[in-house]
Amino acid sequence: MSGLITPHGGTLINRIADDAKRNQLKTEAASLKRIDLTPKQSCDLEMIGMGAFSPLTGFMGKADFESVCKNMKLTSGDIWPIPILLSVDKADAPKVGDRVALYATAPSTGQDVLQGVMTIKEVFAHDKDVEIPNVFRTTDSAHPGVAQVQAEGDTCLAGPVEIVQECVDPTGPEAFLDHRLTPAQTRAEFKKRGWKTVAAFQTRNPIHRAHEYLCKCAQEICDGLLVHPLVGETKAGDIPASVRMDCYQILIKDYFVDERTCLSVMPAAMRYAGPREAVLHALVRKNYGVTHFIVGRDHAGVGDYYGTYDAQNIFDELDKENLAIEPLKFEHAAFSIKAGGMVSSKTFPKIQGDQIFLSGTKVREMLGNGERPPAEFTRPEVADRLIEWATSEVAAKA
Repeated sequence: MSGLITPHGGTLINRIADDAKRNQLKTEAASLKRIDLTPKQSCDLEMIGMGAFSPLTGFMGKADFESVCKNMKLTSGDIWPIPILLSVDKADAPKVGDRVALYATAPSTGQDVLQGVMTIKEVFAHDKDVEIPNVFRTTDSAHPGVAQVQAEGDTCLAGPVEIVQECVDPTGPEAFLDHRLTPAQTRAEFKKRGWKTVAAFQTRNPIHRAHEYLCKCAQEICDGLLVHPLVGETKAGDIPASVRMDCYQILIKDYFVDERTCLSVMPAAMRYAGPREAVLHALVRKNYGVTHFIVGRDHAGVGDYYGTYDAQNIFDELDKENLAIEPLKFEHAAFSIKAGGMVSSKTFPKIQGDQIFLSGTKVREMLGNGERPPAEFTRPEVADRLIEWATSEVAAKA
């Protein structure tokens, strides 16, 4: 991996069992206590296993949990903004020293899948009064991340994991196996392409013209661009990952330079934790081999819980040497009628009524009515795919 950025913590973790070990684990799991994972925990397990959450080798213990919540650091001193926990109900908790089988449910079939095996090194109380206000900067149960943590178990299990199956739904519509590259694989791809500097764009939505502008600005700075959509668990109402992937592929094919653009998916769960989640997204991309990370307006935010540029400002508080990846901070961008192109407050004076901006609600309403948003807001080919999805949703509810 010479020439690429060093993984967070210094080593790219791999907890995925080889074929021989996998068969051993399957046999062993039949006699082990079973833990059923939530979709978020299943996503976290996959991210740990393939090294996307390096330097983690398993779910966090109490000391790391408290240090992360209060100081945004692991006990090793490495920056880490959000705890990665396996919480269960106290009555179901195994004992220290036990081995447990970790099962997840395949969304497309409803079948339970053995995803991994874990050695219990620690059992401790899930202190939600420490986690929630520190991580989310609010205790409002209307916040989807807060509500998710409030619903989790009261006891945490910590210890190293061994992965039996990374993607628990490989035949499902949102598996994207051709694009489900591990950090080791993206690093190999960047090396093959001769990229030494790589910018990553995090998204859980289709890419509209403002996003496209940020990506292309980053491409002018770096050797290549990784379009890296999050396809793990998101909140109700978000556009399905399969639809979004169609949109990304359409856009890249028609509007990006193929040899300078790479599309891969990140099977992580959203926390909607705003500033802290922006840092997590950056560190994860560092593990994937990325050197520059695009941070736009209200990154990983939800509702009005975070300031417009809080997710950018948090990077100024961090140890730049340990962070290593460079945040690319962009102002809000929109199409200017007078300028005839994309602008931001840094590049063009604000003129009343000049910029074309549509709220998410308005865009959804237009799509549901079969109407294309203006080409200055989204590319027509992308709009056509979104109209197809939105009108089918409306018809299904009728």
